[in-house]
Amino acid sequence: MILTCFIFSLLLLQSCYSVRIRSEQGAYEPEAPLVREDYYRGMAVVELDTTISISATSKDFTLLIKKSELCPSAKLHTVEYRNTLGSVLLSAVTFGRKRKVKIKYVCMKDDPN
Repeated sequence: MILTCFIFSLLLLQSCYSVRIRSEQGAYEPEAPLVREDYYRGMAVVELDTTISISATSKDFTLLIKKSELCPSAKLHTVEYRNTLGSVLLSAVTFGRKRKVKIKYVCMKDDPN
């Protein structure tokens, strides 16, 4: 019982965090109209909130960012990955085969050259 409480308290202490990676090169795709008041103010943010399935033998997953209306340059300026208690619990219950991911990314402005 004490071990269970200890593990649960560790999960709660480390249950939610974000990792943000940002490029120093290039300009971000601007947001129009300006509606955000957070870190991403002025940036056109694409948000993904989905569950991915990974086989028991695979340890990685690749998400392809293709050239589209959402990302005309297909180049990334900022990427944020968010981990939550719900995603940790889902991964634990499914033995790592299903993972809930929350990703925000901002594309680079398309270079006119």
